[in-house]
Amino acid sequence: MTLLLNHRTLWFAVVAACCLSSAAAAQQPVHRLTPIEATQHQDGRIDPVRPVRLTAEERERLYEQAARDAEPLERQAMQLRRLSDLLRPAVVHIDATKRMARPRGARTTESETGSGVITEVVGRMVVITNRHVVAGAELDDILIRLDDGREFVPNRSWSDAGTDIAVLELAADDLQTARMAADDSLRIGDTVLAIGSPFGLAHSVTLGIVSAKGRRDLEIGAGSVRFQDFIQTDAAINPGNSGGPLVNLRGEVVGLNTAIASNSGGSEGIGFAIPISMVMFVTKQLVESGSVARAYLGVSLDKEFTQPEAHRLGMVRPVGARVESVTSDSPAADAGIRPNDVIFEFDGRPIEDDDHLMSVVGTTAVDRTVAVLIFRDRERIELQIPVARRNDFE
Repeated sequence: MTLLLNHRTLWFAVVAACCLSSAAAAQQPVHRLTPIEATQHQDGRIDPVRPVRLTAEERERLYEQAARDAEPLERQAMQLRRLSDLLRPAVVHIDATKRMARPRGARTTESETGSGVITEVVGRMVVITNRHVVAGAELDDILIRLDDGREFVPNRSWSDAGTDIAVLELAADDLQTARMAADDSLRIGDTVLAIGSPFGLAHSVTLGIVSAKGRRDLEIGAGSVRFQDFIQTDAAINPGNSGGPLVNLRGEVVGLNTAIASNSGGSEGIGFAIPISMVMFVTKQLVESGSVARAYLGVSLDKEFTQPEAHRLGMVRPVGARVESVTSDSPAADAGIRPNDVIFEFDGRPIEDDDHLMSVVGTTAVDRTVAVLIFRDRERIELQIPVARRNDFE
């Protein structure tokens, strides 16, 4: 009621003001408008807006001000140019020709373009890229082109379908390598660069930020990429960027560009990169032993851990991974894990949900014992669990 009264009061005040203004205007002498100088074209048309004309001194002052304002931006641009110069020699262009079998014995070829990054692992020069870039191609059908124009055929390759990572060994010594970040300290909002060969355009550089971390449960590679913990970025990533590095402002590789979410097939500002910790965990094992030894717990997890279920267990919200069942004679059974236990920390890492636990366990070194924090009967309990090899139980 008060609001309506205020509206009426305002309305009456406006009407009264208009009436008074009209009366006052009737008593005031009419001022004649003085026309300003207008520009008349040769055909008689008139431009009513007089263009702004600066004196030579005014133009010089504006140029000086623009130069001062540009200095911090130019320093940032200089840093980006340094990073590009630093990383270009360590980023490669990959062409892979894949021989595809067709019905009735016919065979055809399919070409795939991608990117890769050079590093040294246990004394070997290798290129790290995505498995989907080279999968199905023989070594002789994979061509690696460096920034200086040299071309190599890898003399050996390894790959891991669970993470979509492939490693190609090069028989060369005078190669420049990229520096890998020591950890996953990347934060949302950090500036990053994506370097690669989008649409075959080698050594293209795009700029963006980290939009999110821990993206999981993405449908990539017909469901074969089981271990996911992607970095999301809005740096433009397109077909051909796969396998190229995602780089921080220190020039360190923080991820391996892998996939995009797109309705058009091109960049729409949603790209995904494998975090460097997972990349190097897989790469080192592939080079050292030819395969990846993954940890095994022996539990089945609740894929839909809901709020009502969390309340029933005495939790405020559904955080962590709820155990549905435990395999007998498994590491989890030996450690004393039971159904309805909620695992919320594994080896010192907080667990968000079931997909996160699977990713963490899948990138945990085996043949050791780790601490696991669980929630049971409204209490936090720490258990020690032996990390066994998955292959020993499959």
